[in-house]
Amino acid sequence: MSLIPDTTEILARARADLRMGLPVVLRDGDRLLLVAAVETLSDDRLAALRAMTSVHLAITARRAETLKARPYDGDLARLVLPDDAGLSWLNAVADPADDLRSPMKGPFVALRDGPADLDRLALRILKSARLLPAALCALIDAAPDGLTILNAQPTREVMDQSAPLHEIIFARVPITVAENTRLHVFRPDDGGEEHYAIEIGRPPRDKPVLARLHSACFTGDLLGSLKCDCGPQLHGALAQMGSEGAGVLLYLNQEGRGIGLANKMRAYSLQDQGFDTVEANHRLGFEDDERDFRLGAALLKDMGFSSARLLTNNPNKIAMMERAGIAVTERVPLKVGENPHNTAYLATKAKKSGHLL
Repeated sequence: MSLIPDTTEILARARADLRMGLPVVLRDGDRLLLVAAVETLSDDRLAALRAMTSVHLAITARRAETLKARPYDGDLARLVLPDDAGLSWLNAVADPADDLRSPMKGPFVALRDGPADLDRLALRILKSARLLPAALCALIDAAPDGLTILNAQPTREVMDQSAPLHEIIFARVPITVAENTRLHVFRPDDGGEEHYAIEIGRPPRDKPVLARLHSACFTGDLLGSLKCDCGPQLHGALAQMGSEGAGVLLYLNQEGRGIGLANKMRAYSLQDQGFDTVEANHRLGFEDDERDFRLGAALLKDMGFSSARLLTNNPNKIAMMERAGIAVTERVPLKVGENPHNTAYLATKAKKSGHLL
């Protein structure tokens, strides 16, 4: 086995670099694109980037729509930097926190010519690093020494696939609703967050298992936040599994519909300004839902299940599970947790995200 890192490992290194404020290099044949995350960029590194030629700012079409910038590349826009653009301007374009207080950030000049495929990959990597999807990019002739270099096509292929998951350990953890409970810990090959399976009882592997895909929600699950219905759904699902004597709750570390806790708090702040949950995600540059539910199917398969009775109000979960090879024999509704603080949130989930509430 070679000691040289493969594409998956280099990608994990690149994510860490970007989160620390270090640029990375994307390579496609002779083309090299230097990429830095606006969110973690320092004044010194910005000055070094500004000294290069062909420097521009890549943002998603969702963010461009808010800013009234032209997304000539379809799903993204490449913006020309004004001569006096500093870190505060870049952050104002990347982060919508002050959009209402300072809405006039343009006019923006968007690039029309040249390929945008490396910019597209850059934004995708930033999203996977749970950073705001805004990349300061520069076309370069040679990669600076010491920077992580990613070959574009192998990187895309790795990102198109869910990272293989391996069970590390399981142990008995008696809980309130069922003493006969085991917690399984799964670790992905790509250095990402671990995911968990809470197995109640000993559900037979040759029958549909009562299951729930539950995305981590620090505020709802742990703090009891009233802004969402996640905590009541978690405890309601476990209670039903305990009542039936068997079930599997898959606890997936995809906080904030896959955008991470920091960006989720940014979305909450935008909701305090009057935007609904979908609008807030779009203003940040994200899609409605950035989660990958194939993870849940992979965990169930690894545990020996091929079919499920799925505890969910989200038809998208059913569709993705079935595409990933898990037959969903029944949708089991889970309508709990509505309160005066989350009524509008639930209405938005029903209207814009298709939840059956």
